[in-house]
Amino acid sequence: MNQNIILTHQEIEHKIKRISYQIYETFADESEVIIAGISKSGYIFAEKIASSLLEISDLKVSLCEVKIDKTNPANAIETSLDKSQYENRGLVLVDDVLNSGTVLAYGIRHFLEVPLTKFKTAVLVDRNHKKYPVKADFKGISLSTSLQEHVQVVFEENNNHAFLS
Repeated sequence: MNQNIILTHQEIEHKIKRISYQIYETFADESEVIIAGISKSGYIFAEKIASSLLEISDLKVSLCEVKIDKTNPANAIETSLDKSQYENRGLVLVDDVLNSGTVLAYGIRHFLEVPLTKFKTAVLVDRNHKKYPVKADFKGISLSTSLQEHVQVVFEENNNHAFLS
């Protein structure tokens, strides 16, 4: 399989830092922000953002893992935090790649059932091929690809990268 690197380790590190500053700027009037990452790569990306936020800000940062059945997103969504732990707080829903928008749309719907002070979304790669009218408030890179191309993000120690295949 032919792989075209679209983001190197260093570029991903810069994107994480920039997104963290954007989140800090947006939530500066809050005392706490919940970083909710969609299971697997989205959660790893969320962990990296949370770690960066702790370095650059005085915000209390709580991590939440969001488990969505990606083959059937209408199934019940599970979160590692109870609803009462993010109720009336600011929240950022994070995923690695925004493809069709299906998973992010169902994730958004889940969190809209609880009152939040602010609600934003963040992705590392926005593919611009959406079935749903979902946008990322914070994104590392926007990429126009063909429907046959696949974007994959790999998080490895000192070797984070994203590629197109």
